[in-house]
Amino acid sequence: MTVTTTAFASFDGAPIAVHEIGEGRPTLMLHGFIATAELNWILPGIADRVAAAGRRVIMPDLRGHGGSAAPTDPATWSPDILPRDQEALIKGLGLSDYDLVGYSLGARTAVRMLVRGATPERVVLGGMGDSGVMAAGMRAAMFEDSIRNGEKAADPKAGKIIQARIRQGGFVPEALLGVLSSFVPTTEDELRKLDRPILAVCGELDQDNGSPERLAELLPRGVAQRVPGTHLSAVAEPALAEAIVAFLEG
Repeated sequence: MTVTTTAFASFDGAPIAVHEIGEGRPTLMLHGFIATAELNWILPGIADRVAAAGRRVIMPDLRGHGGSAAPTDPATWSPDILPRDQEALIKGLGLSDYDLVGYSLGARTAVRMLVRGATPERVVLGGMGDSGVMAAGMRAAMFEDSIRNGEKAADPKAGKIIQARIRQGGFVPEALLGVLSSFVPTTEDELRKLDRPILAVCGELDQDNGSPERLAELLPRGVAQRVPGTHLSAVAEPALAEAIVAFLEG
């Protein structure tokens, strides 16, 4: 199948790159931090697998990433700006009946969308656990330290890895810091109100964002699943694509 790419003007006019593949039920898929739709969904074959299940796969590059706007002025990064972009995209595409999939930052964004009133039928939260949504600031602080200080960060290994990812992907550090500043934690009470089928799926070795099992316990209709891999490697595992498709098909 062929991936097509268009530019969408978000609520504030910022251009957001949107990649699409397949036909059928709309499925919005949101990638992780310091990644892109291509890196998380297209190259690992997840987009192809979901599209082959009879779905129109819609994959934006989140603001600050890939082909989308990457503002460097901190004042432009308002709280919850990433979910606001997706709300504008859903409205612009005229979607009313759709499913939602996110990985890591994309999963955190998906949760914020739900809290703010988004109404997908089924939701997959990949690479996400309880602390990743309820204590988002802690995760943001680690990334900020690594982006600013590299190997001199509190966790030198993480700093080195993150700096390499930024260089290799051509990301703008100031824009990534803006993404982090826009994080809004989600409370336990808010999670308990998200009454729809939600899958929390992580690699067996992934504890980066807490426990998917504990996250699922907080969700009225949440279920948890583990697939092979770590936080970074799980997207390359065929089992993740299969878990996504199986859950979306219900």
